[in-house]
Amino acid sequence: MRVLLVVLRKEFQQFFRNSFLPRLCVMFPLVIMLVMPLVANLEVKHVGVVIVDRDHSPISRRIASDVSASEYLSLYAEASTYTEAISIVEHGDADVILEIPCGFYDSLSQGLEPLTLNLSANSVNATKGTMGAQYLQRVVATVIAEEDAKAMVQMPIAEPQIQISTLNLFNPTLNYKHFMIPALMIMLIVMLCGFLPALNIVGEKETGTIEQINVSPISQLTFTLGKIIPYWIIGLVVLTIAVIVAWLVYGLTPKGGLLTLYSATALFIIVMSSMAVIFANFSSNMQQVMFVMFFFVMVFILMSGLLTPVSSMPQWAQIITYGIPPRYFVDIMRATYLRGASISDQYMWFIILGGFAIVFATAAILTYRKQS
Repeated sequence: MRVLLVVLRKEFQQFFRNSFLPRLCVMFPLVIMLVMPLVANLEVKHVGVVIVDRDHSPISRRIASDVSASEYLSLYAEASTYTEAISIVEHGDADVILEIPCGFYDSLSQGLEPLTLNLSANSVNATKGTMGAQYLQRVVATVIAEEDAKAMVQMPIAEPQIQISTLNLFNPTLNYKHFMIPALMIMLIVMLCGFLPALNIVGEKETGTIEQINVSPISQLTFTLGKIIPYWIIGLVVLTIAVIVAWLVYGLTPKGGLLTLYSATALFIIVMSSMAVIFANFSSNMQQVMFVMFFFVMVFILMSGLLTPVSSMPQWAQIITYGIPPRYFVDIMRATYLRGASISDQYMWFIILGGFAIVFATAAILTYRKQS
């Protein structure tokens, strides 16, 4: 224990002696939590629409008015021909074209079979094109339904109407920031607690200071704990900063309690720091460990369900995600923050995450080799 305390004191002195790292650990979570929820928004808004109106009827003007009033759509222009509309899309000024045929309003008002509306979407960006087309379809359907309702008022026999009440569970306002903020906290832990321990060890190899440790009576366990514990504490401090910013700026607090949040984070930090120590033990310079860490961090971010649901991945990829520790941490964080789940509700995920922590920490201890 005395030797471990000496090693920890040395690590913290080395950390605070560096003028950049303490500032990084404070400014990085502040910038990420304040800026990223505003700019990294995956909601598709202000999709440019070009309307080719051949009908020039009240319903076509109503559709154009509703498109202009929508926060998800933006009426860029009303073209006279479809060729003109295509030219606007090709220049990147709009993404969706709605062509209203001549006689569309008459076919609706006279009870005839309605003519077909032609809708074309720019699918170079598949997400934007698909969502823009869906938004526009919803606007058109709403306008047509309102016209049908006006016609039904004049009928002597009213048809029964069905009303549907929708309740959005766990995120009633459908605020994307509430989904994004737990993901940003996870990314902070992955980046800081993954890269910093690895760079610390490899930096000592490059400067030659690790030779002093190699000739000293420090065991594998003491060395590994001395490299993991400081960043375990730093990770919890970073999480605290992120939680405070989420509360003060966005009014979002973990509904499942801070104990659940910090317990899961403590286990995950051990996983990431231990993995960083393992890679650093086999790396001789910063380029090697940076490339290896970057590869695994990218896999963790893309396949853990952090940005896209695991259920939308191919079956073989879903099987691989069971061996990725961040998958369980992502589920715990979102369930704790948004659904109010406790440790008892997620005990299986905690057991699996704890198992990963034990395996990775043991591997980090065994892979350290003292070479005098």
